[in-house]
Amino acid sequence: MSFELTSTAFKQGQPIPTAYTCRGRDISPPLTWGDPPPGTQGFALIMDDPDAPAGIWVHWVIYNIPAAARGLTEALAADAYLPDGSLQGENSWGKLGYGGPCPPSGTHRYFFKLFALDTILSLPSGTSKAKLLQSMEGHVLSQIVLMGTYSK
Repeated sequence: MSFELTSTAFKQGQPIPTAYTCRGRDISPPLTWGDPPPGTQGFALIMDDPDAPAGIWVHWVIYNIPAAARGLTEALAADAYLPDGSLQGENSWGKLGYGGPCPPSGTHRYFFKLFALDTILSLPSGTSKAKLLQSMEGHVLSQIVLMGTYSK
């Protein structure tokens, strides 16, 4: 499998099922990816909505995902530290972990961006998207994206 990001819950550009939104169970969807570039030491994932009325809305920040990982399971706990060593950052609601699509109106796009990194980041849990991006500068080997949509 090439280094691409997919989900068994929805296909690229297709609607995200209600179970993964504020109108459903509000759980994280299952994500999988193939072998990353050589030298990958870990992964970071950011999910955000560029169509939010107040600007980009961050739904999920997770980092220091182990290099051996080839996916994230459905319904990950919103814990600061996950058993595999991954850390969760703060979303735009000021909470840790995943917060599903919940647009006020219209159809929004949700981008799941996975970064293959050449290092493990020295960041505490609860880190913001901005601080994560700053910390990743110069360490991104590759980036892959899965986009889904949702409308209320």
